[in-house]
Amino acid sequence: MRFQLGEAQVELRDAVRGVVGRWAGGGSSWLGAQFPAPPTGTAVSGGGQFRVDRGMWRALGELGVFSLRLAESEGGAGLGLPEAVVVFEEMGRALVPGPLVATHCAAGEVPGAVEGEVVVAAAHGRLVEWLEEADVVRRGAEGAVPMTSVDPLTPLHRVAAPARPDPVAELLTAAEQLGTAVRVCELAVQHARTREQFGQPIGAFQAVKHLCAQMLVRAEVARAAVYAAAVTADRADIAAARLLADEAAERGARDCLQVHGGMGFTWDSEVHLHLKRAWVRAQRGGSTAEREELLAADLVA
Repeated sequence: MRFQLGEAQVELRDAVRGVVGRWAGGGSSWLGAQFPAPPTGTAVSGGGQFRVDRGMWRALGELGVFSLRLAESEGGAGLGLPEAVVVFEEMGRALVPGPLVATHCAAGEVPGAVEGEVVVAAAHGRLVEWLEEADVVRRGAEGAVPMTSVDPLTPLHRVAAPARPDPVAELLTAAEQLGTAVRVCELAVQHARTREQFGQPIGAFQAVKHLCAQMLVRAEVARAAVYAAAVTADRADIAAARLLADEAAERGARDCLQVHGGMGFTWDSEVHLHLKRAWVRAQRGGSTAEREELLAADLVA
């Protein structure tokens, strides 16, 4: 079975990438749009409360990010999980901030979520993202306490009792992780082609070649698993997709950082932000052990 995007899905991906790219100042990362004036590092690390751009949120609503899977009679596009995965892969690739998954899952149930007029937060596992910016909070976020987030673009709270993982949220998180895995592979290859040492591009060195090749393999394996899970909507397939996508995003971003060296840690680079966002997303929903147990039980059965 081939899990390739159809013509309509490719057009959807390209449309979302084009719109997000314009918001991101023509680049692939949201960083440039959020902090257009230098110094970027000062803006991100200034310690202030990061805010949801309400204009951007309404624009995402108009684009159909939140209403994608709703029936046309309910104001949606009437599409399915495969199309939602395509869109959220692009959101992850572009580092779009905000509780995208929670608001998407609330569409049709929370008034205003579809149009992007309302920001929705939800407890996924032990974490709640963007709690203080949310208009509506769902899924057991009572008693949440603020915590320091490794990702400066994602404010976090921790809850005492973890919420049960939502399969759709798990899959869309895997899609975001896939977007990061693909993007960091692109960044590593671009840097390896242009950065020179000892009179030649660093991509000519075997160690760098191996890092880039491994990043590509992990990203493509994760892509196959995420696309397959979007078609089957099976809980075991979603668990496998999360495991592979989390690994591809975290290890890929870490390897990309290695290819970039010290440049990858600077505020002018998006590489370290992809790694930090991948770490945060990996904590959403159930634990790695729970996904492994679910997958193992399915294989045994």
